[in-house]
Amino acid sequence: MQSRLPGVVWPAVPGQQGLLLAALLKQLEQSQWLPAAEIEQAQIRQLNALTEHARRHSPFHAGRLAGLPPDQTQGLREWLSAIPVMRREDLQKRRADIDCAWMPPEHGAVSLAQSTGSTGEPVAVRRSGLNGLIWMAMTLREHLWQQRDFSQSLAIIRAQFATEDTARRGVSSADWGPPVNHLFASGRSYGLNLQTDILRQAEWLRQIMPAYLLTYPNNLSALLDLAETDPDQLAGMARLKQVRTIGETLHDSLRERCRRVLGVGIADVYSTQEVGVIAIECPQGGGYHVMSEGLVFELLRDDDRPCAAGETGRVVVTDLHNFATPLIRYDLGDLAEADGPCACGRGLPKIRRIRGRERNLLRLPDGRRFWPLVGAFGYRDIAPVRQYQIVQRSLERITLRLAVERPLSTTEEQALAEKLVEFLGFRFVVDFDYCTPDIPRGPGGKFEDFICEM
Repeated sequence: MQSRLPGVVWPAVPGQQGLLLAALLKQLEQSQWLPAAEIEQAQIRQLNALTEHARRHSPFHAGRLAGLPPDQTQGLREWLSAIPVMRREDLQKRRADIDCAWMPPEHGAVSLAQSTGSTGEPVAVRRSGLNGLIWMAMTLREHLWQQRDFSQSLAIIRAQFATEDTARRGVSSADWGPPVNHLFASGRSYGLNLQTDILRQAEWLRQIMPAYLLTYPNNLSALLDLAETDPDQLAGMARLKQVRTIGETLHDSLRERCRRVLGVGIADVYSTQEVGVIAIECPQGGGYHVMSEGLVFELLRDDDRPCAAGETGRVVVTDLHNFATPLIRYDLGDLAEADGPCACGRGLPKIRRIRGRERNLLRLPDGRRFWPLVGAFGYRDIAPVRQYQIVQRSLERITLRLAVERPLSTTEEQALAEKLVEFLGFRFVVDFDYCTPDIPRGPGGKFEDFICEM
């Protein structure tokens, strides 16, 4: 632990934020091992406080929660089922009514958090200092679960580094920054803009030789493509201990490639701007544990009933500590697969995998919808394709967007179209759309390899 008090090295005395984080981490270390029933009872108590506040100070929630008893005595799921699901469009069109006219000043300063709008529909949420504190605590929990060595160096390639100088040279810091530096001494960290050319990224990694790399899955995939084409590009990742991914759907095929090419594993984090950290990977049992101390997590089928283990459903969350813009049974528009209890013994609920956005479901003329595992589409076996994106425009047509190393022949296009039709299991008409030099990313630098625009 790092001391923030001048003249005191040992025992360490953290600053105010560090003390608060240390107190939360101590509780999180204990609460993760509680039985699921005890965790649920604690959630009910916090949910009572949240809903009573929302009922009094939010016009939107006053109507939604009017029929609920002031003190919850039923089971959590039964009580939640009586509350209508809150949609993204509610937050976009009625946020003035959703926002609370008053909130406890002890929750700290309020700021506006805006989603990147990967669906083309960004939303904004007011979040307090308390929300930020809990986000930092969950982030530190993830670091500690993964047993990262803070004395080592960290490289970050993401959209937040946006200046021209950053794009060319990157930035450097003496430590890992918040929340790590509130409690721990650490090695240097380095940041580079996500839009930086992939060859420049590889050169930058060779210069800093990091122990840990944080980036988006599709950017990692591009680095692995480069490393497989030119093994010398592996030099900058020779000291890697782990890759940490955020922001996009992580396919199992990318985990396997990373292990095969770089010899290290991936730790993925599921989070959103609206509610913070939702789930982190279990270091022992695989899959993702829900951060139940901060939110109530539901996976709902099409009939709004809870998913059983192995079923895929819509992600609906309740942020237990947002008293500024209460998000109660908020549908994120994401899909995930439910799981049963974890072998690690933690009582926190389990997600088997994050499927992605609901808009990523392929639609067939007979009404069926399913998740196309496009991460296994073997495009490079057919043609020199650097990057691809599949877009469904109608029930009969698919557009294959490509960034290529050279123009493709008619034969190569036909082979790619046949492979894609075979892969998707339906004889779509395949249109080609070539992008130069790269396929544009969505807002916030995120990239989706399959999009249904219907």
